[in-house]
Amino acid sequence: MKNLLKESIFDYITTENKKFIVEFTKQMKGIGFSWDGKIGDGYCWGKNMVIYSKNKKVIARIYIRDDEMKRWGAYDYQFRNGLALRLFFSNITKHIDFIEKAPEYVRNIFVNDAGLCHHCGEKCHHRKEYTIGGIDKVQCGNYFIFREPKVEDIKDYISILKEFYGRKTKHRGK
Repeated sequence: MKNLLKESIFDYITTENKKFIVEFTKQMKGIGFSWDGKIGDGYCWGKNMVIYSKNKKVIARIYIRDDEMKRWGAYDYQFRNGLALRLFFSNITKHIDFIEKAPEYVRNIFVNDAGLCHHCGEKCHHRKEYTIGGIDKVQCGNYFIFREPKVEDIKDYISILKEFYGRKTKHRGK
């Protein structure tokens, strides 16, 4: 990753953001997540994107943004230079105890109003329903995103990924 980010096409990425990408990639590898060795198109999410997966399941993405306007469908999105770290979670209820004890900025992505479902009904394929702090949440859109993630917070991002993806299921029988 470090060598790839030295290519001139990535000169728009700040030094601090390059440090984050390199360290996050290193830490992800350490817990068994891989990336495909390239920094691809960011589509509507930004200029570029790094995708992390395990067994072909996308676990995290880093959206790398430049000062730009992106069009996706009928919508325009204005970005400023920076990063967004998106983590993918399912079965959130199973992990509520962990989430409630997490640092405030981690807990906030589960309790804020980003991505609340207002219109999808049963047609929503990305629906996340859970109760946290006595509040029922139904999300279906732009959620579980850390904007401007920091190197010093990587330990917390890795910790929550380990919580959701690092557990082994016990086999019954024998």
